[in-house]
Amino acid sequence: MTKTKTKTKTSIQFLGAAGTVTGSKHLLKTSELNILIDCGLFQGLKSLRLKNWDKLSFNEKEIDVILLTHSHLDHCGYIPLIVKNGFKGKIIMTPPSRDLVEIILRDSAKIQEEEARKANEEGYTKHSPAKPLYTEKDVEIALKQFETRKDLEWNKLSENVSFRFLKNGHILGSAFIEILCFGEKIVFSGDMGRQKNELLEPPSIIKEADYLIMESTYGDRIHPNRLPIDDLEKIILETLKNKGSLLIPSFAVERAQDIMYLLNVLRESKRIPNVPIYLDSPMAAGTTDIFLNYPNWHKLTPTEAKLISKNITIIRDYNDTLKLLKDTKNKIIIAASGMLTGGRILSYMTEYGKDPKNTILIVGYQAEGTRGRALREGLTELKIHGKYYQIKAKVANTDTMSGHADQSEMLEWMKKIKKKPKKIFLVHGESQSLNSFRVKIKDEIGVEVLVPEINDEFKL
Repeated sequence: MTKTKTKTKTSIQFLGAAGTVTGSKHLLKTSELNILIDCGLFQGLKSLRLKNWDKLSFNEKEIDVILLTHSHLDHCGYIPLIVKNGFKGKIIMTPPSRDLVEIILRDSAKIQEEEARKANEEGYTKHSPAKPLYTEKDVEIALKQFETRKDLEWNKLSENVSFRFLKNGHILGSAFIEILCFGEKIVFSGDMGRQKNELLEPPSIIKEADYLIMESTYGDRIHPNRLPIDDLEKIILETLKNKGSLLIPSFAVERAQDIMYLLNVLRESKRIPNVPIYLDSPMAAGTTDIFLNYPNWHKLTPTEAKLISKNITIIRDYNDTLKLLKDTKNKIIIAASGMLTGGRILSYMTEYGKDPKNTILIVGYQAEGTRGRALREGLTELKIHGKYYQIKAKVANTDTMSGHADQSEMLEWMKKIKKKPKKIFLVHGESQSLNSFRVKIKDEIGVEVLVPEINDEFKL
C-alpha cells in the first residue's frame, strides 16, 4: 500500500477501556471521516457498568464507520445501543466475527431482558421498573448495518484513509486493525493472543507503525510455564478423588472450545476417566458450530476439529439445566459466563457451590468487580439474583488457559516492529498493569508511552 503524505488534523479519543479493562471504544477523528474502533460494554464494577447508560461524549451521528477487532462483549456489546442512539454507518468486521457477534449480541439482549423481568417480579431492583440496556429487537436493527472484510486485504474508507485486518490469535476471527491515515500507519492491537495456542495461530507480525494502541491486560505479569492440559488433568483428578463435580465458568467464545478440546484429548488418551461432561451454554454451542465453519481461521485438522464437541453433552433447553442441577453424579460442567457476571453458571453456583466436595475452576482474566474476581481473591459469599450464597466448594485458579498474551509475549511482538512507533498508547488494563507495562516498554523499546484516561484526546 503506497503512502500519501498530506497535512491534516488527526486525533484519537479514548471513550472506553482507558484505565480499565472493559468498554473498548477508540475514536479516530480525521478531516475526512470519524472511525470508531470497537464498541464494547463496560463490565465489572458498578461504577463502570453505569457508564453504559451514559451518553457518549461524542455525537453518535457524527461517527462514519465502526471497525471491530473481535467479538467479545467488552468490544462489541454497545453496538445495539449506539445504533439506537443514531449511528447510521457500516459496522465492519471479519467473517467469523460477524457470525459470533450476532450470537453474542442476541444472547446479551436476552439476558438483559430476562434479568430486568426477574428483578421486577422479585422486587430486588431500585428502579421502577428495571429496564434492559437494549432488547433483542434493537439487535435485529443493528445487524442490518453489519459488513465483513477478509484479512490481509486493504479496504478504502475515504480518499486518504484505508484499513486492513490481520489475524492476532486471541479468538476466532480476532484481528489487529492497521489504518493507513494520510500517510501514517495507526495500529490497534485489540486483544492480542498467545504465541502458543491449542487452536489458533500466533499473532501476525506488524512491520511498521507510526502509532500503536496496545492492550495491557497482562502487562504486569508472566503466564506460568506449564501446559494447560496438565493443570486441567490435575484439577479433574483431585475433584473426582473427592467424589465431587467440577464447575468451569467459561467465555462462550474460544475459551469453551479450548476447554472442550483439551477435555477430549485427556479422555482419548485415558488421562482422565469417562466422567460425564456437559456444555450448558446455547451461545457456546452455536460458537462451536461457527468454529468448524472457518477452517482457515484455526489450525486444527478436520479430525482434530471434531474433538471439540466429541463426548460432550450440549444443553440448550433450560429445563435440562434444572434437571442437571439436581443430578448428584460426579460430572464436569462448562457454562457461561466466564467472569460469573450472568448466564447459567450462576444457577450452578447456587447449587454446586455449597458442597465442599466440588471444585470451581477459574480460568483466564477476571475483571475487577466481577464475581469471578471475588472468588479468585478468596471471597466465600456471593450475591446472585438479589440473594447471598455461601460458597464452600474449592476454588482453583489457572492462568495457563489465558487467551491474552503476557508481558513478555507483548514485548517480544513489539520488538519485531522494524519501524518503531512515535507513540504507544496503553489501553485495556488496570492501573497496576498499565503502569508496569509503561515502564517496561520505555526501558526496553525506548518509545514514548501514554496511558490515557476515559475521554482523553490526543493529536497525532
